[in-house]
Amino acid sequence: MPTDGAPPVRRSVRNARLAGVPVAFAGRRAVGVGKRALGRSAAEVDREIQLRTAQHIFEVLGELKGCAAKLGQLLAIYELALPPELAEPYRIALSRLQDAAPAMLPAAVDAAMTASMGPDWRWHFREFDERRAAAASIGQVHRAVWRDGTPVAVKVMYPGGRAAVAGDLEQLRRFSALANVFLPGADVEGVLAAITECVLEELDYAAEARYQEAFATAYADDPDIHVPRVIARHGDVLVTEWLDGTPVTRVIESGSRAERDRVGMLMVRFMASAWPRSGLLYGDPHPGNFRVLPDGRLGVVDFGACAVWPPDGFDELAQDCVRAVFRGGPRELEAAARRHGFVQSGRAFDAEALFSTIAPCTEPLNHDTYRLSTPWLRKHVLRLTNPRLSNIIRQMTIPVYMTPFARSMLTLIGALCQLGTEGPYRAEIARWYPELDEIAHGPAPAPPVATAPISLLRAADSAQVSLG
Repeated sequence: MPTDGAPPVRRSVRNARLAGVPVAFAGRRAVGVGKRALGRSAAEVDREIQLRTAQHIFEVLGELKGCAAKLGQLLAIYELALPPELAEPYRIALSRLQDAAPAMLPAAVDAAMTASMGPDWRWHFREFDERRAAAASIGQVHRAVWRDGTPVAVKVMYPGGRAAVAGDLEQLRRFSALANVFLPGADVEGVLAAITECVLEELDYAAEARYQEAFATAYADDPDIHVPRVIARHGDVLVTEWLDGTPVTRVIESGSRAERDRVGMLMVRFMASAWPRSGLLYGDPHPGNFRVLPDGRLGVVDFGACAVWPPDGFDELAQDCVRAVFRGGPRELEAAARRHGFVQSGRAFDAEALFSTIAPCTEPLNHDTYRLSTPWLRKHVLRLTNPRLSNIIRQMTIPVYMTPFARSMLTLIGALCQLGTEGPYRAEIARWYPELDEIAHGPAPAPPVATAPISLLRAADSAQVSLG
C-alpha cells in the first residue's frame, strides 16, 4: 500500500485488486449455499451477497481511481436503470465512491507540484491549501490563490497516474471479448479503441486547457452558463478559476422541484448549444461536473473528455434518423441504419422491432414539456439491454466515431433522470437545431424560442429558489 495517500499504480497490484472481485464473488456464492442449507431464505442470502459484492466493487474502484473510477462514475448514473430491488446495494456503495480514494499527503502533493512546476512552485501562489478540495478521476483538486489574487482551482495528477491508466486499459482489452455475448454484431475492438483514445486524452492537461479555453470564450458573458478561465498549465498541473457554487449532486439530494427543473434545463441548454457555439462536444456531463453559482448561472468544470464535433457525416446521419423516426417508419429507419453503419453489411435484422424499440425513446421531443424520471430511464434501458437473442439491439453495432457522442448523451440523460427534470426539451433543441425540428415536426409556428425558457423559469421561480 502506498504511504503517501496516492492510489496504487503498479500494474501487478492494480490487476490483482480487479481480479480479486470475481474471486471474492464466487466465494460469497459458495458460502451462501451453506447458509441456505442452514435455513436462511434464498432472498436474504442473495441480498447479502449483492450488498457485500457491491461494496467490494466500489471500494476497489474508489481506491484504484483512473479508468476504474471513471467506470464507477458511469455506474453511479446507470444504476438508476436497475430495478429497485437490485439497485439498492449498488446505490449504497456508490454513494461512498466519489471521495473513497485516499488523498495525497502533503509530501506527495509537493512532489507532484515540483515535478510539473519546479522546486519554486509556491512562488506562483499567494496561498495554497495542501488539503484536497475535490477528487478527480486520476488526480485531485486543491484550492489556492494565484499570485495576482485570483482564487483558483489547482488540478494535479497523481504520480504514476498514466501508467495506472495504461494498466486499466490493458485489463479492459482482456475482458472485451465478453461484450460479444451481449452485442454479437458490434465492432468491439473499434469501439474499445475509441474509448481508449478518449481516456488517454483525458490525461492530456494541455488538451484539456485548450478545450476549456475554447468553451470559456464561447460562453463569455452568457447569462445562463459560466465556464471558468484557464489561468495556467504546467505539465500535469492545470490552474483554473475557482467556482463557488452548489454542486448539482446536492440539488439532486435536496433541491426543490423548481430548482431541479431549472438546473436540468440549464444542463440541456449547455449541451445542446456546445456544438454550434464552440465546435466541441462536452463528453462528461455527470452531475459532479456542474455547480449552481450564487447568481443562478450553471458553472461547468472538467473539460478533459471533449472532442471536436461534429465529424464528417454526422449532420446527414442526424437528419436521416430524425426523418425516419418522426416522419417515416420501419423501412426508412432500416435504410438509415444500414447507410450509416449501424448494421453490418448483408446482415438481416427486424426493422419493425427496431422501430418499435427506438420510437418510444423520442417521447420527450413530442410534447411541449416532459418529465424525465428513473422509471422512464429504467423502462427504456431494460428494453435496449434485454439479453434475449430476439432483442434487435443485439443485432446492431455502433459506428466508432459515435462512441464519444453516445457516452455524452447517455450520461446527460441519466443526470436529468436523477434530477427528475420537467421542461420544454423540444423547444430547447429546436432553438439550436431548427433544421432538425422542422424535419421532425414541420415548419415551426411564429413564436421565437430565443427568449429562452430558462430565463422565464428563473424569473418565475426567483422568489422561491435558494441555491446558496
